[in-house]
Amino acid sequence: MTGLHWGILATGGIAHAFTSDLRTAGLHVAAVGSRRIESARAFAAQYDIPHAHGSYEELVSDPTVDIVYIATPHPGHVDNALLALDHGKHVLVEKPFTLSETEAAIIRDRAAEKGLLAMEAMWTRYLPHMVRIREIIAAGTLGDIRVVSADHTQKISTDPAHRLNALELGGGALLDLGIYPISFTVDVLGLPERVSAVARISDAGSDADVATLFVHPGGALSTTVSSSRGAGANTAQIVGTEARIEIDRVWYTPTSFRVVTSDGDVIEEYTTSIEGRGMQFQAEAAERFVTAGALSSDVLPIDETVAIMGVLDEVRRQIGVVYPGER
Repeated sequence: MTGLHWGILATGGIAHAFTSDLRTAGLHVAAVGSRRIESARAFAAQYDIPHAHGSYEELVSDPTVDIVYIATPHPGHVDNALLALDHGKHVLVEKPFTLSETEAAIIRDRAAEKGLLAMEAMWTRYLPHMVRIREIIAAGTLGDIRVVSADHTQKISTDPAHRLNALELGGGALLDLGIYPISFTVDVLGLPERVSAVARISDAGSDADVATLFVHPGGALSTTVSSSRGAGANTAQIVGTEARIEIDRVWYTPTSFRVVTSDGDVIEEYTTSIEGRGMQFQAEAAERFVTAGALSSDVLPIDETVAIMGVLDEVRRQIGVVYPGER
């Protein structure tokens, strides 16, 4: 089997989704590591993975592993990524990349020092419909883009101990949900020059609902809404002077969209049909980058990942959310 050999670090829900898509795409998973050997063995048996390790240290020391997918809760990302990099492994780190810009820069700089790829697992950017959307924008079909809007709203448990509510786990709507629409606005419009944010804070102290208004280069505006307390439409749109793109539910997963002129004529309809959830596209991209000797993604460069974490830091500053122990 050609291609890189993947190691899966942690065995939670997102690790299952990612590994299932790797299998769907025919990519090679060489090993899995967990803090409990029983969990690693069960995971390995489910996905027919050759090696199961009872610690993260054993996983990153495995000579059959070329690249490690970091699937731990947010606060563990920086230390887990550094552990893998220090053992000579490339890393694909679940979004959000880290808790803060400072932590993101630490991973970026260590990867550069080691000559290894460090990449954020913002899988939405690699989906086929997003690739096509970037082509349409680059062709000038929309004219001058004026406004981008997107939401990510889900009804999730209100239990203070739930991962998404617990501040000690980086909980809150912003990092888990808001990262998607915020990264999307940056993809389309570039990093914001001005950031405004408001939020409703839960009894646990984490952000339950967050709204942002950004001003981007050239004066373009973007708005995002994220919530863990109710499920909304989860659609997005890009509005230009000549046409707009309407992305259907659920916009950040494989879906359909339309290009509509200012007069209301539909000039393109796009539909997506893929196997699996779609997380395999980011893995295939990571393999291409490593094979080409690239140390950063051309779809989401590591410097942009670090800068986006800085935007999230500013949002948190404005809404008053601080994570225990963040760097």
